[in-house]
Amino acid sequence: MNTNLKTLLMQEEELQFDTFNNDDALQLGLIIIKTANDVIKKGVAVHIETDECPLFTHYMEGTSGNNLYWVNTKKNVVKRYGNSSLYVGEMYKEQGTTFHKATELSDQEYQAEGGSFPLILRGRGRIGSVTVSGLTGEEDHALAVEGIKKLLLNKK
Repeated sequence: MNTNLKTLLMQEEELQFDTFNNDDALQLGLIIIKTANDVIKKGVAVHIETDECPLFTHYMEGTSGNNLYWVNTKKNVVKRYGNSSLYVGEMYKEQGTTFHKATELSDQEYQAEGGSFPLILRGRGRIGSVTVSGLTGEEDHALAVEGIKKLLLNKK
């Protein structure tokens, strides 16, 4: 396993919640939006959901219906595989193939591009996802991770 894949798995090990509720989803979404506004200075789409229901969705100025496609297809990868969408895509690249060649899943439903990260409860596993769209896949991933890190710090 290459260093990049190990780093992505370490993020999933480290960025776990003891509890996660609707208010946490709101705070996480607002943290991501604030970071996009203040630091990146670009609009992104943010979607946060548990397996039971959507908890937060916001499409900032500069996003479009195209972002809806990316949000849905990236979050579907997290739901199916339990890992970040970036990890899944990189895993297949390391195997010398592509996500779509190896899985034959519809590109209308699944895209293993960066931007969707699992919401993980310590001791329980994945309960949902946070998805960002509007930047490069790696930047979308980094923004989702940064948001989770900030929320976890706030919860201490």
